[in-house]
Amino acid sequence: MRELIVSIPGVTMTARACALAGLCLLAAGCNVMSHSQNAEGVRLYQQGQYQQAAVSFEKAVANDPHSADSYYNLASTYHRMAKLSNRPEDWKLAEDDYNLCLDRDPNHRDCHRALAVMLVEQNRSEQAFRLLEGWANTNPTSAEPKVELARLSQEFGNGPQAREYLLEALAINPYDARALSAMGRVHEESGNAQQALAAYKRSLNSDSFQPEVQTRVAQLQSAVVPMTPTVAPTTSGTRTVNANTTSPVIRY
Repeated sequence: MRELIVSIPGVTMTARACALAGLCLLAAGCNVMSHSQNAEGVRLYQQGQYQQAAVSFEKAVANDPHSADSYYNLASTYHRMAKLSNRPEDWKLAEDDYNLCLDRDPNHRDCHRALAVMLVEQNRSEQAFRLLEGWANTNPTSAEPKVELARLSQEFGNGPQAREYLLEALAINPYDARALSAMGRVHEESGNAQQALAAYKRSLNSDSFQPEVQTRVAQLQSAVVPMTPTVAPTTSGTRTVNANTTSPVIRY
């Protein structure tokens, strides 16, 4: 399930993170009504009550029409409804609201990603790439658009192109945790377990709270068996040979 967003001015967190943090929702300057309606919409969405969730998000938008996150939540809900019912009006509402989200926050990463996914689902992959390329062109100092282009390329089976985008992302920010973890996945799918492991570890150095990456590191470390020298007899005495000529590799 796509994770929806609850926002407080100056702070953006997922609904789950807000709950775990136990944040006071009455922050100074906060649109309390809009936040409450967003939180209620997230709760309804998580329960599968999508129509009711959409109503709550519509109210949140009405109370704070400048909130990109409210439009994103609303678009995500219509997107989910469209996938379930395949109603043309739900697809249109989702696309319209994703675009309204981007009008309010042109660098909204989750919205760019979700809209690109939706375009691919509608067999509009060229538009999806143009969307992300446009984002990258208007934000040449940000690694995030390159990471999303890499993800999309990888999903279309173009590993070499994904790698190029990730190299561009890392040239912009060598410590970007998402770019490093994505590069690890590219290496792993190419059969380069040691390089994958190194990239995953660098990603964790930048952001240690990545359970999935931690799992991959543990699995790769246990799978990559070190070369163990053994002694075999020869006619002239002894010689050293490698017992393992290849190392097992875990792939996604």
